[in-house]
Amino acid sequence: MVLLRNSLSDRKVGLALSGGAARGLAHIGVLEILEKEGIPVSMIAGTSIGAIVGAMYAQGNNAGRIKEVALDLGWKELARMFALTPSKTGLLSGRKIKARLKELIGEADFADLKIPFACVATDIITGEEVVIQHGPVLEAVVASMSLPVIFKAARWHGRFLVDGGVVNPVPVSVLKDMEADFIIASNVITKPADRVQNTQQVADMQNHIGKEKEPNILDIMMQFVNITYYQAVKYGIAGADVVIEPEVAHIGFTDFKNARECISRGESAAQASMAEIKRLLAG
Repeated sequence: MVLLRNSLSDRKVGLALSGGAARGLAHIGVLEILEKEGIPVSMIAGTSIGAIVGAMYAQGNNAGRIKEVALDLGWKELARMFALTPSKTGLLSGRKIKARLKELIGEADFADLKIPFACVATDIITGEEVVIQHGPVLEAVVASMSLPVIFKAARWHGRFLVDGGVVNPVPVSVLKDMEADFIIASNVITKPADRVQNTQQVADMQNHIGKEKEPNILDIMMQFVNITYYQAVKYGIAGADVVIEPEVAHIGFTDFKNARECISRGESAAQASMAEIKRLLAG
């Protein structure tokens, strides 16, 4: 371990965290293992749920603290946060979610963060990628997670921004621009077909074959988003040195109640990649 730490002294390790709604809680498990194995994260770039986890970590919260927050988030509270409040540009205004995020992130500015951080949003008018690294962190994170149609578009410097996954669901390229020289990508956006295959496996284990619950409107919209975003994922992760992909395809996008399993699967995937990470970093 001493030799590994010495070899990392001049390496800029970047961590890219994908979008993926509830599945993105697996990023917390990835962070836990990186901490445990002594892999320092020099900078983070996140999209959507990855931006939320990344912002909290960049503030100086360790993975254990972020895990506590995720496990404390009750189902009833989530139901209130996702209550339909139609606006001109979305089914949900996002006001309640923003209020909850404010409790977690506060009034922090990017300049206040312990670790350099960037999050990705999309200009819904021009289709341009917008990488945010300055100003209030809360506003940037809200813009990054504002799924088209579902959430109201976020206003930022005269632009209307939506989820960054539209253009860059796994922001490896952003870390390259931040001059990371070793990039780890944590990706939970899976092939749409994986959802079907893994759902069958879970059904077998739970002995309720053919009784999968009917998807709600958010599940349907998120699956549509997943199908669209996956095409961009393949391009995004190609630039990473190591890609960690937790097996969370069977978990619904709104199933935040499965936080513990998501985190555990993130831990398992990161641990499975650790030998490769150490080998490449020591080389």
